[in-house]
Amino acid sequence: MPRIYLPINHIIDNRISITNEKARYLISVLRCRKGDELIIFDGKGNFLKTRILKADRREVITEVIENFSCDTESHIDITLVQGLLKGGKMDMVIQKTTELGVKEIIPVVTERSQLRETMKVARWRKIAEEASRQSGRSIIPIVHDPMEFKEFFSKQASINYPPQSPLTKGGIKGGGFIFYEEGGMKLSEAVEIFKQRFNYTLPSPLPLREGRHTPTPLSRGDTSLHPSQEGTISDSQPSNPPIPPLVKGGEGGFFVFIGPEGGFTKEEIILAKEKGLLITSLGERILRAETAAISAVTLLQFLLGDMG
Repeated sequence: MPRIYLPINHIIDNRISITNEKARYLISVLRCRKGDELIIFDGKGNFLKTRILKADRREVITEVIENFSCDTESHIDITLVQGLLKGGKMDMVIQKTTELGVKEIIPVVTERSQLRETMKVARWRKIAEEASRQSGRSIIPIVHDPMEFKEFFSKQASINYPPQSPLTKGGIKGGGFIFYEEGGMKLSEAVEIFKQRFNYTLPSPLPLREGRHTPTPLSRGDTSLHPSQEGTISDSQPSNPPIPPLVKGGEGGFFVFIGPEGGFTKEEIILAKEKGLLITSLGERILRAETAAISAVTLLQFLLGDMG
């Protein structure tokens, strides 16, 4: 069944009007026709099963059949901190790590970054949206505006160590891993240290449900979807929610740092170590930056019990 992302704000008489680019996408790309069923998800874990009543390139009108929740998310809360990459490399990192399940992506400018600024953030958010739709995710990861590597650390609260730890001051909350091609411990060793340091346990997944979803009354938060509400969904509405503060913590959350094409400098690695990050590597071979990001996320999910 086709899926599409829409910020579900209003419904009139149990119907949703979809206009502009989204309508053209449904008709021209997904080849939807009158009578077809369509899944609409809002990127926040809410899903609507609908049936198309009207279908043309200007407007698609659907009727809501049921509202349901669907848990397809990784139970590991990974934020990827990625050194800016040139050309289409960043596109690939955004797309593939979204498919893998990262929750946030923070582009950073490092000392060796060949790209110092970009106008592609809106494009990257669109790529994350489409990758979430294609991979069946429940949410769309947040793609932050780029920032300087050192600025990232200035935005973090104290690291989440026990009070008696000498690393309590000046670190980053939630901890994480920084990948360095010139040294560092084996990733499997770093993961074991991470588990012990934070008393980490993989959050228990929700029980599987028949059909992977459970119908629930039509609602949005604490507000009923009343027929009196206006009900047009179009591209004029923002595709991303307000960006929350950059603070990790709680069960399951951590950062993964990957450098740009030239990798991190020794000074950046020293700063990361001072802030409590674990320095690790992906082995003896030097990987391209985009390959390293995809490999690192995949291996961490496997080693922490979320894949395989």
